Amino acid sequence: MPAGVCGCCGPLRPRYKRLVDNIFPEDPKDGLVKSDMEKLTFYAVSAPEKLDRIGAYLAERLSRDVVRHRYGYVVIAMEALDQLLMACHSQSIKPFVESFLHMVAKLLESREPDLQVLGTNSFVKFANIEEDTPSYHRRYDFFVSQFSAMCHSTHEDPETRSRIRVAGIKGLQGVVRKTVNDELQAIIWEPQHMDKLIPSMLFNMQDNDDSERAGEENPASLAESCFRELLGRAAYGNMNNAVRPVLVHLDNHRLWDPNDFAVSCFRIIMYSIQAQHSHHVIQQVLSHLDTHSKNTPRVRAGIVQVLLETVAIAAKGSIGPTVLEVFNTLLKHLRMSVDFELGDGSRRNSASSLSSTRTKESEERIVQNAIIQTIGFFGGNLPDYQRAEVMMFIMGKVPVYGTPCHTLDTVKIGHQGTKRIQMMLLSSLIMVTSGFKCKTICAGLPAAFLEPLCSISLMEDGELRQLVLEILHNIIDRHDNRAKLRGIRIIPNVAALKFKREKISKQDVVFMKKHGQQLYRHIYLGCKEEDNVQKNFELLFTALALITIELANEEVAIDLIRLSIALQDMALVNEENMPMFIRCGVMALVAAYLNFLSQMIAIPLFCQHVSKVIEMRNLDAPYLLPEHVFREKCVFPDSLERDDISLYFQTADLAEALTLPGYNVERLAIPYIPQVTDEDRLPRRKSFVDTISLQVDIISNSLPDQSQLAEEITFETLKKAIDTTGLEEQERERRRQVMEKFQKAPFEEIAAHCESKANMLHDRLAQIFELTIRPPPSPSGTVTVTSGHAQYQSVPVYEMKFPDLCVY
Repeated sequence: MPAGVCGCCGPLRPRYKRLVDNIFPEDPKDGLVKSDMEKLTFYAVSAPEKLDRIGAYLAERLSRDVVRHRYGYVVIAMEALDQLLMACHSQSIKPFVESFLHMVAKLLESREPDLQVLGTNSFVKFANIEEDTPSYHRRYDFFVSQFSAMCHSTHEDPETRSRIRVAGIKGLQGVVRKTVNDELQAIIWEPQHMDKLIPSMLFNMQDNDDSERAGEENPASLAESCFRELLGRAAYGNMNNAVRPVLVHLDNHRLWDPNDFAVSCFRIIMYSIQAQHSHHVIQQVLSHLDTHSKNTPRVRAGIVQVLLETVAIAAKGSIGPTVLEVFNTLLKHLRMSVDFELGDGSRRNSASSLSSTRTKESEERIVQNAIIQTIGFFGGNLPDYQRAEVMMFIMGKVPVYGTPCHTLDTVKIGHQGTKRIQMMLLSSLIMVTSGFKCKTICAGLPAAFLEPLCSISLMEDGELRQLVLEILHNIIDRHDNRAKLRGIRIIPNVAALKFKREKISKQDVVFMKKHGQQLYRHIYLGCKEEDNVQKNFELLFTALALITIELANEEVAIDLIRLSIALQDMALVNEENMPMFIRCGVMALVAAYLNFLSQMIAIPLFCQHVSKVIEMRNLDAPYLLPEHVFREKCVFPDSLERDDISLYFQTADLAEALTLPGYNVERLAIPYIPQVTDEDRLPRRKSFVDTISLQVDIISNSLPDQSQLAEEITFETLKKAIDTTGLEEQERERRRQVMEKFQKAPFEEIAAHCESKANMLHDRLAQIFELTIRPPPSPSGTVTVTSGHAQYQSVPVYEMKFPDLCVY
């Protein structure tokens, strides 16, 4: 009986165990028994409630085989699990999946590379199965950690190391695919998981030792594919968690200098994410730049170049509310870079640190150039309506006289630093305005933009004036005619250049009536600067030509002729003792422009007079023509002969040639006089803003000189005081000139003259109020604001001046 009982125990075993045991052959080399596997699959499909038991038993056998190192049976068990997973899709598969994941975890925990790869492949197959119902309790924390560790494998054998890394990347890709579409598995986007996923992919993308491998066998290409897939699935609220680990990885591995890998990473990011999420990436890079504000120049330059790549891709898409934030942050770092470059004056002058200072300055130049390129490229790719706002924003940051600049404090950095900031901001404005096609000139040159721009055009530095003229060219030239002008020259046939023109709109006519005198004034004053070179005259000629093409009607043409004659008279009279090169350059500019204008308006008598003067200059005075005056070996005369009228353009002859309908010839008889503004009352135009020194200059210049008040009384002064006949004649002549001016002068000049007087009166009143309406000194101290900082100044009692009635 005992033997009989023992003999019947085998058949009493559960059927699912017998079916599982039958799929394992006696020799593991024979592989899975397919006939018995088909029986097990049919049984599992027919009785899905047994799946959890089948899975638990398979897991038990697999754990035992792993411990006993019977890896052949381990492979058979995993193959059976994979087939059961693919065949069963019922509700009861959930407990079976838990057993399956437990077995995969066992394989991943082993130190055998083959078992790790086997478990990874099984997990990838499972990840590709779409489950009918979501899982409420399943977590993949272990798999994220284990696959990430495999991605950083340091196995001695390169072939094995590459296999493990590829398996780890595939496992992470499987985790992403399994969890990213399941709303209940949003936990995968939490920082603790992203801090493992992202660096693992970037590590393999960076370590591209197996570049000869192709496809999925190459860890770098597979990691990049997985990285793109992860970013493509990122939702709006997950962008920050996905980008932050990238920045941390680049910091930890010092990949900002050189930044080739960083640039390629962010290109992948920008092209992989959805367009409406681009501004999240830009904000993250901007914040990272703020974090590294005190880092080395090369690191900051690398971050700025990465920012350039991101905004270059995002500019034409959706950039959200970050437009002005980008420019504000970049301008702040530009200001900081100038501070770092200039540094402490004593440290710069130290002989021991001269070489290190030069190296630092050159590195800071790299940062500044990168910032300028980013500003220009970003602004140049914006829509026109946003580009106009950016132009105004940048111009508001340029230190200009009369325009307080609170964000860029120029008092501390001095003249050199302020000039550097002006040069860089104007260079970025050139890039922003390049290709800007405004429908009306009012939209491109509003008063709030034109006035500070023209103020910069009168700075003492010739390079600043060149940049301003180039900005004007970009805005005025709406039909790309500038390239056809090619410098300053006597153009023989203007019609052959085929300039593109349109009929001047009413808005442009109104603009010229309102702001034309301002443009003429700054061209007039810019011509007589002593540091002008050939490029300045070329840019001035181009500005006059573009105004003629884009904005000139009959009235504007008359004003431009008056301006040209005034420039000629200025060079002849030479009241300001200009160098002969400047005088001849102005003469050449007038000749080149009137030749251009005569052919544009196409009036035969006008063209004949201009051609005759140019011909006489070729014979007798070639130094008054642009083809000769700008040569290196040009010989200049000691003086200009004013009596030889054949060499100069005559107002009477020009007026006679313009006796046609539409041209108000009487205005030619009125000499052009530039309008007076606040800048002309300064004894010296300043290229940097120092509010304290400006206030001192204005107040000191407004006070009369005591030496001038005490005039010596002699016989001649008494005789002049008694003799009033000459004074009466001078008064009558002055009244006649005033009457003639108000009768014949254009309305714009009269309005500008009156406005300048009103501004002078307003300034004088402001000075009086500042001197009179001032709080009395106090021993407790008074608050004064200097360069935007409040300071307390205490006045001792014995130094205070009291009125007589208060002293007894």
